[in-house]
Parts: sequence; C-alpha cells; structure tokens
Amino acid sequence: MKFGVLVFPGSNCDHDTYNVIAEIGHEPVTFLWHDSEDLAGVDAVLVPGGFAYGDYLRTGAIAHFSPVMQAVKRFAEGGGLVLGICNGFQILTESGLLPGALMRNAGLKYICKQVHLRVETTNSPFTNQLSKGEVLEIPIGHMEGNYFCTPEELRQLEAEDRIAFRYSTTTGEITTEANPNGSLSNIAGILNEKRNVLGMMPHPDRSSEKLLGSADGWKIFASMIAALTAH
Repeated sequence: MKFGVLVFPGSNCDHDTYNVIAEIGHEPVTFLWHDSEDLAGVDAVLVPGGFAYGDYLRTGAIAHFSPVMQAVKRFAEGGGLVLGICNGFQILTESGLLPGALMRNAGLKYICKQVHLRVETTNSPFTNQLSKGEVLEIPIGHMEGNYFCTPEELRQLEAEDRIAFRYSTTTGEITTEANPNGSLSNIAGILNEKRNVLGMMPHPDRSSEKLLGSADGWKIFASMIAALTAH
C-alpha cells in the first residue's frame, strides 16, 4: 500500500503526517504537490493541517480549486480513502466531499490544547481499530473549527451513523463544557456517504507517539492500514 500527503503553500503539518506513516507505520508514503493532478498511484490520501494558501478568503476556499484537489475528488468518488485533518477537514467541506462548514470558534480565539473525543462509530476504514464509546485524547489547534450544517444534514449524519467523533469529557459525556469551539452537536469528525472520506479537526498526527503526550491518534492511521490490508 502507499499513502500520499498533500502539500499546499502554507501547509505546516505535512511533515508530521508523513512521519507518522513512514516512521511509525513503516508504510510507503510520498508528498503530493498542490499544482499536480498526479496522485502517484497512492491507495490513500492525507490532507494535512496548516494554512493552505494562507487561509485567504476563508479556510480551504482557495485550496479546493487546486489541481491536486480535482484529482482527490475523482479519487474519492472512485472509493479511495481520504483523511482530512484540521485545515484538511476545512478543505474537504469546501470541496463538497463532506457536508457542512467550519466557522470561527465560538470564543473567536485560536485554541491549541489537548481535548477528549468519544468514538461514535467503528463502521469505517478510519475507526475499525477503535471501540464505540472509547475516549481518545488528541490535541486541537485551530481558529475555525466550529462545525456547522443544516438541520437536514445533521439528521442525515445521525441517521446514517456518519458522525465519527464528538468532543467529550474524559469519561465520555457529551457536554457543553467539553465542546472547545461551539461545534454543532459537539461534532469533531464526520464521514461522507460512502464512508471512505473522513474529516476531523483534532490532530491524530500530533498524537501518534507517547512522546507527544498521547498515542491515541495512531489508532486512526492503524485503522486505515488495516482497512487497506484487508482490501
């Protein structure tokens, strides 16, 4: 199997994400430049965090027009695995690969801290190594992580078991206090209809080694590797 990590002008978590796959997962991985439509035969695409194109206009608004994202859309439509982290999640919503939008945090401040996530579904290539109700400790670092969608879209996400993660307490309770950014229904990550695209605001790339304070994020990458191996 082979992973591809997108690189946009302004990306700052591309090397972190690359390192997880190469040094922890020991799997082949390559960088994919923003102005190329060649995905180099990868089996999974990782859209990393950062500030693609400086976040001008709004987060992800310019990146979704890039040549590489046109290729990623076709890749996803064909069933390829795509994981968007933080700015990557924002790019996926702008690209129409995921519903909803990421707005400014409720407190209108940049937030960087460890948070807790409750696993809402194990029925995906990204969560198959997790347990439903399991609580993960993974950091966030964003200004626009406040997830919003229409009431109809929320009902569909819930009915189709497409909410992957919710912000929670350490014991898995979904409370207002546990919600760091005001996200609708405490949503921290969602899946597309085909379940092959995941967007999440917390950073599994920054929590895949105990050295970083938590290795819980590794389970998401391990799930992808397990799904690709089984496939």
